[in-house]
Amino acid sequence: MRESGIIKRHGDEHITAYRVMDIAMIIITIVTSSYLYVGSWDIYYVLATSVAVVSFGILAELLGVYNPSFVSSLRQTVAPILLSWLCSIGFVLVLAFGFKITDVFSRIALTVWFVATPITLTLYRLITTRVRSMTKADSYTQKTIIIGATPAGIALAKEIEMKREHGLRLVGIYDDRSEERLSHEMSAIRINGSINDALVMAKERNFRHVYVALPMEASSRIKQVINYFADSTARVYIVPDFFTYDLIQSRWRNVGNIPTLSIHDTPFYGMSTFIKRLEDIVVSTLILLMISPVLMVVSIGVKLSSPGPVIFKQDRYGIDGKKIKVWKFRSMRSMDNGEIVKQATKGDPRVTKFGAFIRRTSLDELPQFINVLQGRMSIVGPRPHAVSHNEEYRQIVDKYMMRHKVKPGITGWAQINGYRGETDTLDKMEKRVEYDLNYIRQWSLWLDLKIIFLTIFKGFISKTAY
Repeated sequence: MRESGIIKRHGDEHITAYRVMDIAMIIITIVTSSYLYVGSWDIYYVLATSVAVVSFGILAELLGVYNPSFVSSLRQTVAPILLSWLCSIGFVLVLAFGFKITDVFSRIALTVWFVATPITLTLYRLITTRVRSMTKADSYTQKTIIIGATPAGIALAKEIEMKREHGLRLVGIYDDRSEERLSHEMSAIRINGSINDALVMAKERNFRHVYVALPMEASSRIKQVINYFADSTARVYIVPDFFTYDLIQSRWRNVGNIPTLSIHDTPFYGMSTFIKRLEDIVVSTLILLMISPVLMVVSIGVKLSSPGPVIFKQDRYGIDGKKIKVWKFRSMRSMDNGEIVKQATKGDPRVTKFGAFIRRTSLDELPQFINVLQGRMSIVGPRPHAVSHNEEYRQIVDKYMMRHKVKPGITGWAQINGYRGETDTLDKMEKRVEYDLNYIRQWSLWLDLKIIFLTIFKGFISKTAY
């Protein structure tokens, strides 16, 4: 019986090496500076080093420093490295001031450490990148061909030609179809020859890498092509056309030795879940402390504007479609929370005068920061809709329920791009969902911080919030 091989991720060894080197550089710089200016590396410096190493490792992971797609690109990793290190410095300083041990540290030693570390982290990456490029320059190991003038093949060709850090040089695209037989979208692509031509070249060692990008439904043809190139020393790769499935936070997962790929997934696993929750707790706590006088004033205004409770609790869908209670300052005389919930429109008689003001300025949503502390919501995420609206739109808007792969948010990518308030047309809801799904696909701590910052200037007041 033939045993199946184990699929390993390419580049894992390099990524591990970078992680180890980063830790080594952080330790080497602090040890060097402390011995130069203090004459020793005592327990306090060990503690500061430990905090810096742990915090840098976590933040660098989250900000993509060790992303396999970026790890060989100095240009793409410099900014995340600097941000990760600045935050690590912040943690060290908070620790020093919190325990009142600032006087045990040499200011000169710490300053040298703070400045020298990002320089060394960047410098050794520059050196290794240059060395690797020199060893691969004009080499047989770079030469690459693509089998199949398909969307996946064309996308791969563009990636190889645009980014030299991949260490590949495209020789050409080979396909048994003539240029006349290609689809309209592919008609502008130059075909360098047939698959048989490519096989002849492979036997003559004219290139090293062969990427088979044939359509997934042509499985027998793919197997046949792979068998052809088994009669050469070329390295053969399959380019699965997974992008036809409109991936949302896709990731590999091995079940034993069997690789699987998620199509619709959440961005929050492991450490990213912890970071997202920490972000929510810290930001919501700070905001609640700052806006406590505003909460009191608005509460009084709601109570005086019309009879009824100050807080309106409405059923919404949370993460994974679970029902949650979302809090808002009551802005209407009636409180719809049943199977039919009518959206507020311009001049809606249900809305009080004070209610119109707090809706237009988003003051009605301030109690949701309490929902964030409760863990029901997040600071940033797709805005929650009434349950009745979810049930309506899930039937007519493609992938609508994918919004619930993350917690609903107080602000979101759709809101800062102008899709806030009433969605009186199907097109508006479709655009809002499109932005929500893009947020889930691209989530990062950096994106959350960007949305929070932009919300301050363009996310609170809206002409469409009635």
